[in-house]
Amino acid sequence: MQPLLDDVELGEIRDDFPILSQTVHGKPLIYFDNAATSQKPRIVIAVMNDYYTRYNANVHRGIHALAERATREYELARQKLVRFLNAESPETVIFTRGTTESINLVAQTWARANLKPGDEILITWMEHHSNIIPWYQVAAATGAVIKRIPLTADGTLDLNQPFSERTKLVAVTHASNVLGTINPIRQIADAAHRVGAVILVDGAQAAPHIAVDVQALGCDFYALSGHKMLGPTGSGVLYGKRALLEAMPPFLGGGEMIREVRADGFTCNDLPYKFEAGTPAIAEGIGLGVAVDYLQQVGLGKIRQHEQEITAYAMARMAEFPEIVIYGPRDASQRSGLVAFTMGDIHPHDMATFLDEEGIAIRAGHHCAQPLHKHLGLSATSRASFYLYNTKTEVDTFIEALRKVKKFFGACPTGRQMGF
Repeated sequence: MQPLLDDVELGEIRDDFPILSQTVHGKPLIYFDNAATSQKPRIVIAVMNDYYTRYNANVHRGIHALAERATREYELARQKLVRFLNAESPETVIFTRGTTESINLVAQTWARANLKPGDEILITWMEHHSNIIPWYQVAAATGAVIKRIPLTADGTLDLNQPFSERTKLVAVTHASNVLGTINPIRQIADAAHRVGAVILVDGAQAAPHIAVDVQALGCDFYALSGHKMLGPTGSGVLYGKRALLEAMPPFLGGGEMIREVRADGFTCNDLPYKFEAGTPAIAEGIGLGVAVDYLQQVGLGKIRQHEQEITAYAMARMAEFPEIVIYGPRDASQRSGLVAFTMGDIHPHDMATFLDEEGIAIRAGHHCAQPLHKHLGLSATSRASFYLYNTKTEVDTFIEALRKVKKFFGACPTGRQMGF
């Protein structure tokens, strides 16, 4: 199958990212740490600079020209996210600083108000810490109990066990940042709703790579981070069904989230502003809107196909090394564009340090997923993660660098293949 991003289009995309043209330690930069944060195209950098240069002002409050333009551009970005997620309305799209804040917002409002002792919060073994710690905190405060959906032998979720009538919240990642597994959200949402539970989806690793339709997914909440999808750090979104958001108390108190302040109390503002206290990250929100424009212009379908081919190619080349163990599904169509692996007895930190000298940026550690690593009997893994601007030629260079790693460290095989 020919890639949907041809060489000309891929070259044009790479030209849009100025950071990719540099060298690191005298070698051309190969950026394979996209699951941690993505690089930013010139248009996102330019639009944020344009805000600070030409119409820097606060939003929603001023009646002068700069404030009115800032408000218009900021709310236009919200409209773009509404279309990107196929949300019902702008009122259901709340700007946050990222996935972590979005999840904490739900935890500190909906969960604390609705959960009671003995209720079950259902998560999985593959969750990022940001979709674990808030629920530990909620459980401690409310008496709710944490349960986990088990993993199967191939790194997917075992959904054969029915959800309990005590299950009140299901918090699940759309795509694992270690295994790469893309979870069947609609199936999980339907199962949750059959027992009267609410479902929150951590979309940090999915929204940058695949088309997300929150209505088709059937989720009650969906969280994402702008910095992983070509946007700036400090930007993100929480989508929530309107009825749930209307019933939830505000997360923070202060300006913007109030309609009226009296001597004896206050009245909350309408959605989405009820959850957007204080001066927002205006430039970041505008930048995120332009990042969404860029992704949609390229096409999420093209991006997904390109990443799938890069991932399949990388896994096939890595299989040339008997010492390498890859974690997660073997089928690239079942996983996002990342490969977590170990190479014999070489520590992932040593691996990442050596590859950095070759100009290759990967991630090493537990990737904010310590329970998963302990569940797999690991302390750490190396992770190469790909995006729309990565190429098979870069993968070939990565493979040659792995040969140098093997020669330098003398890795011993572990006797395991593909992780599961």
